[in-house]
Amino acid sequence: MSTLNLETLKTGDALADLTLPPITRYQLALYCGGSGDHNPIHVDSDFAKSAGMKDVFAHGMLSMCFMGRLITRIVPQSRVKSFGVRFVAITWVGDEITVKAHVCAVDQEAKTLTLELSCVNQKSETTLQGQAVISLS
Repeated sequence: MSTLNLETLKTGDALADLTLPPITRYQLALYCGGSGDHNPIHVDSDFAKSAGMKDVFAHGMLSMCFMGRLITRIVPQSRVKSFGVRFVAITWVGDEITVKAHVCAVDQEAKTLTLELSCVNQKSETTLQGQAVISLS
């Protein structure tokens, strides 16, 4: 966990990015097993191509997990009050994802911090947008 002082953050402040290595087929196979989502479109190239895709692609929830990693890098999971996402674009095998976050609201009365989050690939395309509310204490 980070030594980031949440009490001093203000609206507009950016958190340190989380940059991940390129998505691999092996990673997708492991995620299938761990999540229980065995949809062949994520691991079988022939199936994905027959469905009109150029290749297999990552589960949307894998990108949400990446966002979760950034959040829990700064606070324990117990302090995450809400966390939601909107899927924007496909994350392909080989994509290099960077998770970005900035503070969009600080509520001193409720003692919460709201983060706007995004996953961005190596082409600067946003693939996932999200928001999390975390407790300051």
